[in-house]
Amino acid sequence: MADHRAGPPAATKATIGNEDWDARDPELAQWESTTFSGVDLMDWEQVGAVFADCTFRNVKFNVSSHTDAAFVNCTFDNCSFFDASFIRCKLVGSRFHRCTLTLLKVTGGDWSFVGMSGADLSSAEFHNVRMREADLTGANAKGAVLRGLDLSDAWTGKADFSGADLRGSNLSSFELDTTELRAAIITPDQAVVLATKRGLDVRDE
Repeated sequence: MADHRAGPPAATKATIGNEDWDARDPELAQWESTTFSGVDLMDWEQVGAVFADCTFRNVKFNVSSHTDAAFVNCTFDNCSFFDASFIRCKLVGSRFHRCTLTLLKVTGGDWSFVGMSGADLSSAEFHNVRMREADLTGANAKGAVLRGLDLSDAWTGKADFSGADLRGSNLSSFELDTTELRAAIITPDQAVVLATKRGLDVRDE
């Protein structure tokens, strides 16, 4: 499997700092190659905004809601996503570093190639999200809800999925020698996939 994990952040050309976006029109915002530093996006509800090659540093996304939006190839550094919601959003190639993801809720959308190495996803919920080749190396997903995810070719080495609800997710690329799956909730079909990866010959009779 080729290593497609996220590289360094994209260079930005402009900076927006220390703003409160409560009064900003959330509709049809488009930003490219911009650094957002210390911006307060708490309670921001937006539909269809597009952010490309942007960097978010020390930004508060707490209790914000994002629907049909795009954060493509963006970097999130030391940001807080407490109780934030992403619905049918595109975050392809984006990276999360030292972010608080408590009670993060993600429904639908494309998070392929996302970099979440070492992330604490223990209270997060992901439903029906495309996460092909996502980097979850060393992630803490104990007790997380990760249902119906396309995790094809995802990186899971040293990640902990103990007690996580993984029903309906593609587990074919899980690195079983270093990935913790104790008490994880899976379906019989998924159990067959994991057993086959272990070299077992699974038969009906």
